[in-house]
Amino acid sequence: MPEGRILVVDDELSMREVLDITLRQEGYEVTLVDGGEAALRVLDGATFDLVLTDLRMPNVDGLAVLRAVKERAAGTAVVMLTAFASTDTAVEAMKLGAYDYVTKPFKLDELRLTIASALERKRLREENQSLRRQLQRERGLPNFVGRSRRMLEVFETIRKIADSPSNVMITGETGTGKELVAQAIHHESPRRDRPFVSVNCGAIPEGLMESELFGHVKGSFTGAVSDTRGLFSAADGGTLFLDEITEIPAAVQVKLLRAIQERSIRRVGDTRDVRVDVRLIAASNRDLLPAVAEGILREDLFYRLNVIPIHLPPLRERRDDIPLLVNHFIQKLARETGKDVRGISPEALAILEQHRWPGNIRELENAIERAIVLGAGSTLHIDALPTELLRPSIAHDVTLEIPPDGLDLEATLESIEQRLLRAALERSGGVQTRAAELLKMSFRQFRYKLQKLGAADATRSK
Repeated sequence: MPEGRILVVDDELSMREVLDITLRQEGYEVTLVDGGEAALRVLDGATFDLVLTDLRMPNVDGLAVLRAVKERAAGTAVVMLTAFASTDTAVEAMKLGAYDYVTKPFKLDELRLTIASALERKRLREENQSLRRQLQRERGLPNFVGRSRRMLEVFETIRKIADSPSNVMITGETGTGKELVAQAIHHESPRRDRPFVSVNCGAIPEGLMESELFGHVKGSFTGAVSDTRGLFSAADGGTLFLDEITEIPAAVQVKLLRAIQERSIRRVGDTRDVRVDVRLIAASNRDLLPAVAEGILREDLFYRLNVIPIHLPPLRERRDDIPLLVNHFIQKLARETGKDVRGISPEALAILEQHRWPGNIRELENAIERAIVLGAGSTLHIDALPTELLRPSIAHDVTLEIPPDGLDLEATLESIEQRLLRAALERSGGVQTRAAELLKMSFRQFRYKLQKLGAADATRSK
């Protein structure tokens, strides 16, 4: 006997009764609803393998039901029924994702065959997706290199949670690969064929944050010359990755919380809510519990996002992975740059293994790229490495000794901060966004401290 859950949507009682008897005889589990409005209510709380819906119904028609089905569960098969054959409506229904279009009056055998075919195609598609996921898991996660115990635990967590719709919070220092983890979760999940949208919240001006996330309507504020969808709508059906989550202003955090709870958004200047199906993955390089305690991140939003936490260890705590990463980057960057580089000398590798890597994997990749571009020969030697790797770390120059006469703590901390700001700017070649990453700051925080440093220099020069 066939198996499957079918929702029948029709405003005619006699048609519902005929379909109920016919489909139950075939072994299907059948739910009947009187019209499109009732269908929308049922779809909010239940899932079905197939929806069989009339096209012409008052208030909410079959095309609206079809759209609602595809918004909530894109894999659900939909078959349309109508007594008014129309090429235009048939084409529109197929464009919206309907499996087939049956004209009333119809032969029951014809309808049975159409439903069986729709359910078989759905089953085969799900089976193919399952086999593809299994093959990907056997081959390992793309773009990830590591054999250390902590990274193997991260890989296993990604595989376990990928099929879940639950929100994820990724923490770790700058450069540890948080966006790569988010991408891996998305590509391992059933949402892989839908959009993956990434946004750095620290790079969006506060006044534009709400519009960027939720969109706006034309004329809602100065400069809003046309309607804009926003990132939530762009990620509909897929995954939205919010990096530097603590940079979202408090007022927008409230609206983000509502979007998570209601699964709907409202564009700036609009009066209507728009349903969205988005899996949220957030990330931060900060310790989030102090951020919650300080009121930087709303506690209720934190717990909504922190359903599944993943912490990425810094590179200095996974030194076993450095030789693998070095070899991976040499192969990748030699291919990209066209240089014939095949390996690294033991002495140069030893220096890389001992470095603290404050910029983590991103800093290591940059160091390998510079060495390949500036070096000569097929092997990287010490003389090809960036000079800063051959000097003691800045952090080792900070003393914790208290002189016999004591010290001015605030002045000492200010002096250390100023030295580190200048050192970060020097190392980054004056690129402020990179300098901010080296100091584990958002660009906004770094710019503020840099302004303070400029004011202090100006005062001393007077």
